[in-house]
Amino acid sequence: MKKSYKARKLAVSVGLAFSMAFGLSACKQEVFEAVATQPIAFIGSDITGTGFGKNVGGINQDGNPVSFKDYKDKVVVVFFGFTQCPDVCPTAMAELSQLMTKFTPEEAAQVQVVMVSIDPERDTPEMLKAYVSAFDERFNAITGTPEQIAQLAKSFKAFYKKVAHTNGTYSMEHSSSLYVLDKKGESRILFKPGTPVEDMEKDIKSLF
Repeated sequence: MKKSYKARKLAVSVGLAFSMAFGLSACKQEVFEAVATQPIAFIGSDITGTGFGKNVGGINQDGNPVSFKDYKDKVVVVFFGFTQCPDVCPTAMAELSQLMTKFTPEEAAQVQVVMVSIDPERDTPEMLKAYVSAFDERFNAITGTPEQIAQLAKSFKAFYKKVAHTNGTYSMEHSSSLYVLDKKGESRILFKPGTPVEDMEKDIKSLF
């Protein structure tokens, strides 16, 4: 079982105390200190330092301006989708709903799932609120102008494309990864489609 960051830090402190007591070399002390600064080993892809979600925003499910700064002190899980998506989106949202059941009420209060609509033409705040609430009443959503959505997607390096049909309707192609921001609003983890819920749970808990 992997040690938590706090456990590793405690081990380093004990190691340093022993090194001072028994006269270990300065080189070995530097090794101990280096361990304390090692990043958390995520199961998902580590995207620390990418700056996803900075200085972008839109309109939330209640029709109010919102940015990811508004979710400070929560671990935020971001998904790009749209309400008329036939398969990928409902599957991802159902998995996120299942994920929330893995947390205690105290832990769940520290997590915020946010779906960003890549179909602002059809996805009004009211539609998004009904859609995400059907999976979990605690879920939030973001829509906005086409320009705002383009900026949001660009910030996360998320792909989407409008695909016209011969009958005059259209659908949306889009990437389906999940992005996790820590409580300071820094991008930390990317979960690829198909990541087990248990793995997501472990990674997210490491950010509490």
